[in-house]
Amino acid sequence: MNAPAKINFIQGLHQALDEAMGADENVIALGEDIGDEQGGGIFKITKGLSAKYGRNRVRSTPISEQAIIGAAVGAAITGMRPVAEIMLMNFVTVAMDQIVNHAAKLRFMSGGQTNVPLVIRTTTGAGVGFGGQHSDMLEAWFAHVPGLKVIMASNPADAKGLLASAIEDDDPVILIENIMAYGQTGPAPEAGYRVPLGKAAVAREGSDVTIVTYGRAVLDALAVAEVMAADGVSVEVIDLRTIAPFDEATVFASVAKTRRAVVLHEAVKAYGTGAEMSSRIHEELFDTLKAPVVRVGSSYSPVPFSPVLEKAWIYNQDQIKAAVGATIDRKARG
Repeated sequence: MNAPAKINFIQGLHQALDEAMGADENVIALGEDIGDEQGGGIFKITKGLSAKYGRNRVRSTPISEQAIIGAAVGAAITGMRPVAEIMLMNFVTVAMDQIVNHAAKLRFMSGGQTNVPLVIRTTTGAGVGFGGQHSDMLEAWFAHVPGLKVIMASNPADAKGLLASAIEDDDPVILIENIMAYGQTGPAPEAGYRVPLGKAAVAREGSDVTIVTYGRAVLDALAVAEVMAADGVSVEVIDLRTIAPFDEATVFASVAKTRRAVVLHEAVKAYGTGAEMSSRIHEELFDTLKAPVVRVGSSYSPVPFSPVLEKAWIYNQDQIKAAVGATIDRKARG
């Protein structure tokens, strides 16, 4: 049977898991309802895997995030490569002790003798009316913790490639999946496709201003870049792919070229990862910049349940366009 020309996010993630489990019997998956008897996961990402690899390697767990991550950390330090699913990102709050005090620190506290090759997959995102306890983008929490790597894909091929690389990494990796992106389709990568952790991509080349972003926001940045091109503004879009540690070399090279930057993310603007990136750009390229870096993010409140309020809460393309315009406006350059 011919391989599909296009895949969606769910298929990309499924392929990465399937290939990894087929290549290494130490790769296991665990999480709530991920077995075929429970439907293969709420989003069907693990559908068929327990039938193929057995329930010893694809384990449906009780509804206990502490148990999922605790068991995964234990499995990782004994030689397994667990992929633990936390159904929705807000639920990681229940397992923060295991993630922050154990998974992230064991390598350091053992003097490098104990690696924790653990992947934590989780989904989140506004736009489906799940409300404030199911929709938060919490990447800044984990990016702030030494010992953790944080990744997020903007397209199905990268979803596959990032997950594959994360499973092979010897340190804990948090993979954040945007619930609104699951149905997005894109070109299908070849078997064994990898996206290196810590390496950004230039999603669109430009010369006037750089937008630094990741995840679903990359699509909004590209849409704005297309619109502004018609107005004679050339926008370069950097897809970070890895949020922590982010690819400073690629970001700095782009901003050094355009001399203007906008940092964009879905998470609330205040205290977000964009603040760190903005600070690093200012520290390294202050004398090069023609305007201060502008940040775009969502409103500083819990995610509303009401569709009308939720739409007002999240950033929009008009705000991105205005931010780009602010960096180009001569008044903004003083």
